[in-house]
Amino acid sequence: MPTIQQNIDLLPYNTFKIQASAKHFTEIRSEREAIDLFTSEIFNTEKHLFLGGGSNILLTKDFDGIVVRNAIKGVSVVSENESNITLKVGAGENWHDFVCYCVDKNYGGIENLSLIPGTVGAAPMQNIGAYGVEIKESIDYVEAIQINTGKKVIFSKEQCEFGYRESIFKQKVRDQYFISSVTLTLTKDNHHHFNITYGAIADTLTSQGHDLKALTVKKISDAVIAIRQSKLPDPKVIGNAGSFFKNPSVSEDIFVLIKQSYVNVPSFPGENGLIKIPGGWLIEQSGWKGKTFDNIGVHKQQALVLVNYGGGNGEKIWELAMEIQKSVREKFNIILHPEVNVI
Repeated sequence: MPTIQQNIDLLPYNTFKIQASAKHFTEIRSEREAIDLFTSEIFNTEKHLFLGGGSNILLTKDFDGIVVRNAIKGVSVVSENESNITLKVGAGENWHDFVCYCVDKNYGGIENLSLIPGTVGAAPMQNIGAYGVEIKESIDYVEAIQINTGKKVIFSKEQCEFGYRESIFKQKVRDQYFISSVTLTLTKDNHHHFNITYGAIADTLTSQGHDLKALTVKKISDAVIAIRQSKLPDPKVIGNAGSFFKNPSVSEDIFVLIKQSYVNVPSFPGENGLIKIPGGWLIEQSGWKGKTFDNIGVHKQQALVLVNYGGGNGEKIWELAMEIQKSVREKFNIILHPEVNVI
């Protein structure tokens, strides 16, 4: 049974750097501890909130229940051949640290996902993606503990029902499972699937003096890190949770209508024939980019990111998000959906 602490400040456990307290707090370091906790009296009589890296939540108040932080660590080899390697990774591992581990060993497949904050366990839940790559492309299966029974369940890639920033863990079985590990297959040498078509990756690689015909996992990872550092605030310096809203998908008819007024509207292909429009562009066109309100605001370089400059209130940030959502809806008739979980 993991140790349970009382009245813990959650500021160190959320990247928005919002000050809020938890009535109870514990960290799980193994599947056994998870099962013991989920079958305990305190867990079953209190509200509960699960945390990984705290990079995808906005705390608007104190949590009157038990906060459970996933701290299950470890990376092990499941299988390996000349071309591929399959790794099982503890859900509490830091995602970027794991990407760096793979890059150092020249394992390919997740280099475009460098510098994404959060834990490995959050990766399938959100189906994290960046620069033309989504984690679903590498995942084999996800292991989880069913919260109300303590039973271990394995979800295949297909059973995870991945979509754009979505999975079965955010939809059908939301709050029913605790992810304990993720198993992925990566390439070892013949990396034929490098994706440099999205964003400014190719331009960045060229500016760094790299030959686009002689790419490596590390070169792409370094380029992605450079791009993200140039556009996004470091949560260690300015509190934020990355992209606050999802990029919306619209029909071709709506896109053509917008293009009549905004000839240079950026876009990229979405799922099921829809067209994605960058949410940051919509927010910027609505006049919010760089706006500050006391100690919170919209980032000066990436309007999709809401920020806490220090001492910000989570409830005020949520009110700002709703004002942004309202103005984009009024201007473009497009609803921005939050990517961040609001507590």
